[in-house]
Amino acid sequence: MHCLAGLDTVSAGRVRVGDTEITGLKDRELTRLRRDRIGFMFQSFNLLPTLTAAENITLPWTSRAAPRTARGWTGPSTPWGLRDRLGHRPARLSGGQRQRVASARALASRPELIFTDEPTANLDSRAGAEVLSFLREAVDALGRTVVMVTHDPGAAGRADRVLFLADGRIVDRMDRPTSASVLERLRLFAAPHATTVRPAPENGAGMCWTVNWPAR
Repeated sequence: MHCLAGLDTVSAGRVRVGDTEITGLKDRELTRLRRDRIGFMFQSFNLLPTLTAAENITLPWTSRAAPRTARGWTGPSTPWGLRDRLGHRPARLSGGQRQRVASARALASRPELIFTDEPTANLDSRAGAEVLSFLREAVDALGRTVVMVTHDPGAAGRADRVLFLADGRIVDRMDRPTSASVLERLRLFAAPHATTVRPAPENGAGMCWTVNWPAR
């Protein structure tokens, strides 16, 4: 995922984001690409503790030459149930609220592609379902592409496509998955892990989920 997002360099092969090959870009060009075209959601939220929820959400704009204002952005369900918490710092927010802030921040710059690593791992089932709905809405309503790593077949079942990888190689794929079909497919694998990260689908925006699952 870090290689696809331009955070790490590859030892072999090439990486493209849309029509842009990023493997040969210089640091400044990579920084501009990540700032303008890619959003990130992390398992540990990665919010700045000294900033309010609203300030964390609008943080990506501060690095732009002409940053947009919060009133100028309307994302899905903005501000997604946080109206009375926007002035609070992360320490005063629940885990679910912090992940909502992280989700809104990932979409704040209107990126083409959103990478997210286990965004529901630290959440209860209700908060996790809200995050997944938020990501689904980012695809359906805003036309973004989401690439996620997850251990959860239930989360993978909400995707447009699931890719499975064992020992660093893609071993299977599934279009229009369900939770049950993902779980059944995982049971067939004997590899120690099944995990992958790739943007999808080819016809535009969509959700592609990475499944990382220990074999039985």
